[in-house]
Amino acid sequence: MQNFLGLIVPENLAEAASPETTALIVYDMQIGILRQLKDGPKILERVLQVLKVARSEGIRIFFMRHMSMPKRMAGVFQVRQMMAWQRKTSADDVEPWFLRDSPGFALAPELEVGDDEVIFDKITFSAFEGTPLAIAMRDSGLKSFVICGVATEIGIEPTIGHGADLGLIPIMVTDACGGGDVEAASRAMEGMKYKGDAMFCTIEELSTVWASR
Repeated sequence: MQNFLGLIVPENLAEAASPETTALIVYDMQIGILRQLKDGPKILERVLQVLKVARSEGIRIFFMRHMSMPKRMAGVFQVRQMMAWQRKTSADDVEPWFLRDSPGFALAPELEVGDDEVIFDKITFSAFEGTPLAIAMRDSGLKSFVICGVATEIGIEPTIGHGADLGLIPIMVTDACGGGDVEAASRAMEGMKYKGDAMFCTIEELSTVWASR
């Protein structure tokens, strides 16, 4: 680490991902999303690997879920988003996919969310917008977050950017993040690496760092 004007600046993964000051964000691992992805089962398996290590090290864990508004409550953005995702030209033809308590809204049961872990619902792409996530992390003195889940180009990229703007260090587990579109996910990765806000690691690298403590 570097000491800069009294501030401790992490220089590598081991320093940034310290269990005392980092959280794990598991992004949108919902039944209705995973079944749309060709590699959904593979990503679920890899996210479970990250969860196993995080739980063994006592990492604070936050699960995010994407939630649709009922049609009568949907605003302009919600309607436009549904039209784009469902490839509809008329707002009358869209149907909310992720209504609360609908089958597709639920997290994959294999995740086995613990009593000491948290689920936050959102209607945005950034996990920090409109949720208590930033407050909860700040209140616990957390300075970084590890993120895994789906989808890289839809929600993980904006969450990483927003988290960096909040002064947190984002750490993306590249082989535990899936994309809905290969080309779009690749472009998102290139953009994030170009910006330089985030750190990137594999499950093995993260596991080695946490296990070596």
